Amino acid sequence: MTFSKIKEKLLNKDALMGQFARYFVTGGLASIADFGVFAIALYCFNVHYLVSNLIGLSAGNVVNYLLTVGWVFSTQKRKMENNRPLEIFVFVLISLLGMAFNEILMYVGIGLLGIQEMISKIIAAAIVLLWNFGARKLILFRSKKDV
Repeated sequence: MTFSKIKEKLLNKDALMGQFARYFVTGGLASIADFGVFAIALYCFNVHYLVSNLIGLSAGNVVNYLLTVGWVFSTQKRKMENNRPLEIFVFVLISLLGMAFNEILMYVGIGLLGIQEMISKIIAAAIVLLWNFGARKLILFRSKKDV
C-alpha cells in the first residue's frame, strides 16, 4: 500500500482507520486534560492516586465527548441523536465502565506491582482507549449506509 493510499484511508471520514486516527488524536487531547488534572491532584494536592485518577478521567471524558461527537464520528449517523439525554447517558455509562477498567488497572499497576504512577497511567490509558473506541463506535454510531 502506498503512502497516498494510507493517507487517503486515514483522512476519509467514513473509513474505520480514519475514524480511529481521529479518535487517537482526540484521545491524545483528552489525555492531556486527564494527565494534567491527575498530576495536579496527585503531586500538588497530595490526593490519593485512585481519587486523582477519577478526577483526571472525568476531565478527559468531557473533552473526549465534545470531540468524539463533533469530529471523530461527525459523518456517522448518531443512533440516539434525537434523544440527546439518552445519548449522553450511554456515553457516560461507557466512560464509567472505561473508568472502572482504568481504576482496576491502576490499582494492579501501582498497588500490587509497584509501577510508578505515570507509567501505570499510560499503560491503563492505552488499554482503555481500545474499549472506549469500540464501545462508542458500536453502540452510539452507525455508518451512513445503515441509515
